[in-house]
Amino acid sequence: MTPQNPLDTIRRLSAAVLAVSRHLATDEVLQTIVATARELIGAEYAALGIPDGAGSFAQFLVDGVSDEQWAAIGPLPRQHGMLAVMLQDPAPQRLPDIREDPRFGWWPKAHPQLDAFLGLQIRDDDEILGAIFLANKPGGFTADDEELLGVLAGHAAIALRHARLYERERELAITRERNRLARELHDAVAQKLFALRLTSQAAADLLRRDPERAHAELDQVAALAREAAEELRSVVVELRPAELEEDGLAVTLRKHVEVLDRVNLTAGGPRVRFEGADVKALSPAAEEVLLRVAQEALHNALRHAGATTIIVKLAEHCPAGTGACGGALLEVADDGAGFDPAAVRRAGRSLGLVSMRDRAKSVRGRLDVASAPGQGTTIRLEVDRGRAA
Repeated sequence: MTPQNPLDTIRRLSAAVLAVSRHLATDEVLQTIVATARELIGAEYAALGIPDGAGSFAQFLVDGVSDEQWAAIGPLPRQHGMLAVMLQDPAPQRLPDIREDPRFGWWPKAHPQLDAFLGLQIRDDDEILGAIFLANKPGGFTADDEELLGVLAGHAAIALRHARLYERERELAITRERNRLARELHDAVAQKLFALRLTSQAAADLLRRDPERAHAELDQVAALAREAAEELRSVVVELRPAELEEDGLAVTLRKHVEVLDRVNLTAGGPRVRFEGADVKALSPAAEEVLLRVAQEALHNALRHAGATTIIVKLAEHCPAGTGACGGALLEVADDGAGFDPAAVRRAGRSLGLVSMRDRAKSVRGRLDVASAPGQGTTIRLEVDRGRAA
């Protein structure tokens, strides 16, 4: 039902507009716009479609349809009937009954029955980004409804434009990171591998005629191999988590650990293992902090611990005594030499702990370091879902 209080209308419209400016995920913004349009204008159903360029829709968001109904309807619609009209004809489509329009096509058996209809294009200058439509308002839609829906369609266009710009920036960032990584590999690793190849060839030539010199060359081969592995490990640790948004925290962490484990295996270093599953409903900032703290802790363990095994664990955070779970718990534990945290502070060394604590504070998390000489080290980070939001 359309709100009677004008202030209520302004508040709801303001919430939809603010959703665009708060840099929420594009799906969240568009879903807010669809729900707001349905509620403000008093329609039974609302939907917003983004074409995929191949005759169907890349996204199709609805409001007023239950999950069971949506599942029964089946695959996303293709561009036929009035959906095709809205993507081709710039004129608003305001109809007393969609079923009586000669351009109406059909809908699946489980589709809700529509009558009164209002649809508008979502445009960015001359480019058609999608379409938004409402259906089933008692008494039909008015010119005022059309104007209000036009405002919301304009904000949907802003959200989609922001999403495109973000994706372009992300692609540029990935390209820049790949170029940086290529330079790092060439400058730091490739040169050592070249020296390694020359030294191993020299050792092979000396093996028969001067075994003693060959032995010295082989010692140099081993040293170069360790240095190359260390350089490669450093590059991997610093690699930007471009896949975090797509793969999620657990998959990204697992991939990172697997790469480090392969690098260490070839160099005779410690085994690196990952245990855990994805943690839901964390903010992007919290996910990046968890990943960066894990990377820093791994870097410390690989460089300083002298461990045989390093285990990275990720789980949902379930504080003792609360009976509830939410947020994330990260642990990076090694069985290495350990250290005295107090002595490290007194000596003015940080081992990256200051950076990790600062990252944890940025999402109101709690970082604990448990270590003692000869007893290994465990870095533990707790991030509560509500505190980190």
